[in-house]
Amino acid sequence: MAEERAEEIEREEEDYGLDHETVDAILEAAEAGDAARLAERLEPLHPADIADLLEQVSGAERREILRLWGREIDGEVLSELDESIREEVIGALPADVLAEAVRELDSDDVVDLIEDLEAPQQQEILGALDESDRAAVEQSLTWPEYSAGRLMQREVVTAPEHWTVGETIDFLRRDDELPDQFYHVVLVDPGHHPVGYVTLGKLLATKRAVALREICEDSFRTISARQEESDVAYAFNQYHLISAPVVDDDDRLVGVITIDDAMAVLDDEHEEDILRLAGVGDESSISDTVIETARQRLPWLAVNLATALMAAGVINLFQGSISHLVALAVLMPIVASMGGNAGTQTLTVAVRALATKNLTDSNVWRVIRREALVGAINGLIFALVLGTVAALWFSMAELGLVIAAAIIINLMVAALGGIVVPVALERLGVDPALASGTFVTTLTDMIGFFAFLGLATVVLL
Repeated sequence: MAEERAEEIEREEEDYGLDHETVDAILEAAEAGDAARLAERLEPLHPADIADLLEQVSGAERREILRLWGREIDGEVLSELDESIREEVIGALPADVLAEAVRELDSDDVVDLIEDLEAPQQQEILGALDESDRAAVEQSLTWPEYSAGRLMQREVVTAPEHWTVGETIDFLRRDDELPDQFYHVVLVDPGHHPVGYVTLGKLLATKRAVALREICEDSFRTISARQEESDVAYAFNQYHLISAPVVDDDDRLVGVITIDDAMAVLDDEHEEDILRLAGVGDESSISDTVIETARQRLPWLAVNLATALMAAGVINLFQGSISHLVALAVLMPIVASMGGNAGTQTLTVAVRALATKNLTDSNVWRVIRREALVGAINGLIFALVLGTVAALWFSMAELGLVIAAAIIINLMVAALGGIVVPVALERLGVDPALASGTFVTTLTDMIGFFAFLGLATVVLL
């Protein structure tokens, strides 16, 4: 039974994403120049999986797939593409194919598609839209980058606040321009200000004579078009929103943000934090070229080199001590490694807590005290272990005491640095995910070397 269940789970997992057999079959069809077989392989795939395929293959393979199959591509595939190859794919499509593809998209997807393109390509896509759709997209592009105004879609289902359920349902049945997906009917006053919303489920479950005002949701809240999209994603996650109306500076309804767009922002924020913590740039992608990847990573490697030279300078102060007692050179990396790992642990938790607004002014000192105690406890535990190992290894009890004291100091500094550094950087307006790692690593290396070598010089020499 257990084996059968494991096989069943494995089959279920293969239903999501691309398996290597599918990718190989698609690439074989492309290499053979068989357009019919290629289309047959791609037709059942979800647009997100096709976008993943185009991102994962090489540039030459991508161009061949687009040459053979490009006329079948739709707007959803384009909207799912990573920004790193989106411009290349759009440039490879015939004008009529591109025009047909973008006409299928909601305004928010068109904005996301073109906002990072060069002006000629932007105009090409805008020119393919109907006049009303083009005006909606151009209006969205006037809002600040990474704002709710860029994230929202202009297609909103509204109803006057005095309507009944029956009037609303009759209106929805008559309207031929409804969005493909929507979750709420937004109630507006005569000035087009949103005053509430009703879920489709509540609408369909309520008698026709009931006024819409009587079945409005308590979760109703509006979002300013100028609000940062990261704050919008936080609000959706925090308050369990499905959609939210967006208002302009005069509180008039201008669009709506839905949960799929908010969660995409949240996912992007998580990905950026991970990439920045690793120092590889927040726009790195597996589809980047060798030169692009090297260029993105070079600056942070240069910064790390500079900080490593600073740590080397601390070691240089004690080269006489190291030459007299070679055991110091053997044990030195242990102190630095323990501190670096402990600092990274605390730093990762702190940066994530800051991003999700769980670390605030009201609890920051409690968290700092907790991390200091954690550092002290772990320091004492590993001080006992490493002190014993060093004393037995080199037959020097004093050396065991020295490394034990250095480990306690460095793990406490690492724990405090891992929380204090990102909090301080955020207060200064610097992204803690981008810069914290370098500062914390430098701090633990320098303090670790100085504590260990300094104590060894005083005690042993």
